[in-house]
Amino acid sequence: MEDKKGSLNAGSAAKAGISFGSALAMVISYTTWHSVGWAIIHGLLSWVYVIYFIIRY
Repeated sequence: MEDKKGSLNAGSAAKAGISFGSALAMVISYTTWHSVGWAIIHGLLSWVYVIYFIIRY
């Protein structure tokens, strides 16, 4: 049996990227707009909002 503790496969890497993208989008949104509602919406959009923010600002 192979020990997979500490290894990162494609599924968990994608999940980690999505989680990081959501957190990053929510932080950017809240610091920019000071609104929890917008932060939640932008967190759902995740990397789309992060890329938009980088291009726009």
